[in-house]
Amino acid sequence: MHEHEVAPGGPDHDHRRPAGVDDTTVEALGALSKALETTERARGRLYDFHQLTGTADLQLDHAVRLLEEAGHPEWAAKVRSEILGRNVIPGHWTFQIVEAYNATYYRPFQQLETSAVQELAQGRDHLYEAEMKEERRTCGHPDHTARPPAGGT
Repeated sequence: MHEHEVAPGGPDHDHRRPAGVDDTTVEALGALSKALETTERARGRLYDFHQLTGTADLQLDHAVRLLEEAGHPEWAAKVRSEILGRNVIPGHWTFQIVEAYNATYYRPFQQLETSAVQELAQGRDHLYEAEMKEERRTCGHPDHTARPPAGGT
């Protein structure tokens, strides 16, 4: 087989390189996709930060109640006024940071990557990975099939 020829039973149409798309373009789109995937991971950590900070703030209610029950109303008041509901950075709760990240960075990056794949590879995503899979799989082996079973996931 020649480079980028597809073996019988190889990748489906959506994961085959369109005619005229060169190796460097496939590699560039793969790198762009990988960078977006890294951004997805960073975004997940931002949501972790958002949820953990919110959980901590809600847990302060319990701490305030216990300080009051223990006879330390001045400390309960201090926690309530100094920390409970405090901005995490000037003017921002974590939801506002998430919203700004999504609007300013994440969605534009996602839209640009989608546009690049559409324009440069006829919308066929993951070509780099599909070709790597084809190179690495053992044809005929039941656990190295190119595609999911018909009607499967």
